[in-house]
Amino acid sequence: MSAVFRSAHRQFQSYYSKILTRRLWERHCSPSRTTTISASLFTRPFVSSAVPKSPFDAITLRVLRNEIEYQSSYAPPHQPATMFNSFTVEDHPGMQWITLKGKFKDTEDIKIEATMFDGCESVPKFGDDCEGEEDLRLHISVLVDISKGDGSEDLEFVCSAWPDSLDVQKLYVLKRDRMLASHYMGPDFRKLSGAIQTKFREFLAERGIDKELAVFLHEYMMNKDRCELIRWFKSVESFVER
Repeated sequence: MSAVFRSAHRQFQSYYSKILTRRLWERHCSPSRTTTISASLFTRPFVSSAVPKSPFDAITLRVLRNEIEYQSSYAPPHQPATMFNSFTVEDHPGMQWITLKGKFKDTEDIKIEATMFDGCESVPKFGDDCEGEEDLRLHISVLVDISKGDGSEDLEFVCSAWPDSLDVQKLYVLKRDRMLASHYMGPDFRKLSGAIQTKFREFLAERGIDKELAVFLHEYMMNKDRCELIRWFKSVESFVER
């Protein structure tokens, strides 16, 4: 995984609590759009066989359990998707990214790695009653590696997935050992001519890497955030119980 992708992971922690507000969850993860995920994620013993070490532990456990119950019933997560079009989706429970893998015409191997939300930008709200108000537009960092598997260099696209678009930021040529094929890292993709940018977007779209993928990633990460939050609360609960 490239340094750019790792940097996005580190930045994610500082943005995380500020971005995912309850208002966004109500908009994107309403209960009517979800089904209940595997019971093993949410089932918790309301009466523990372990005796709390102190009244403070008992209060802490009660607060944690109330929060788990609330998070599990308020817009509960659903079972994560395992396929997106021709790509298989690999979740990494407890981690901040997912992997998608697929092929193109049996000659190319495609691997996509996407972070959870790692940034945002403010955009104007639309509507008669929203003049002067702003909303948050969440960002996902995406790496797309395309290999022909014949020992030649690979292409790596560094992309930004927004709720309604997929933007290419960088394009690298990599050796099989994931090192740059030459010391020249290539131009800023956004400074290439419009015709060249369009052709590369068409190149990616032909392989299923387009706006539809960006929409899928945002829906997936909304759900994954809920799963990870509940998993985190249960880990803390388990520690206090011991």
